[in-house]
Amino acid sequence: MRVLLDTHVLLWSVASSRRLSKGARALIEDPGNEIFYSAASLWEIAIKAALRSSDFQVDLEALHTALPETGLTELPIRALHAVALLRLPEVHRDPFDRMLVAQAVTEPLVLLTNDQILARYPAAVRLV
Repeated sequence: MRVLLDTHVLLWSVASSRRLSKGARALIEDPGNEIFYSAASLWEIAIKAALRSSDFQVDLEALHTALPETGLTELPIRALHAVALLRLPEVHRDPFDRMLVAQAVTEPLVLLTNDQILARYPAAVRLV
């Protein structure tokens, strides 16, 4: 399975947080799965950390340096992903979440998230 981690799931995974369910951890650690993180997630962390959002107080440079060692694959934002935003219904107003959904639809990938709103999109979304 090809899986895209949403931003919170990415942070919980890297931090070995108890907030990440056992099922999600099993999916991420399954060697048969290819796990991706989006450049959009790092962009979101940078913006929200600058705004002092409590969920995003992360050393972004350290995270960026450590991610290649985790076995996760970076998914860059491509023009194709931006164009796919036009086809998404207005389910969610968060531009970062919308980009993750667009990436999941176009690649295709299963989006692993804890955000129930994202399950309303016409994409493969797995709630954890």
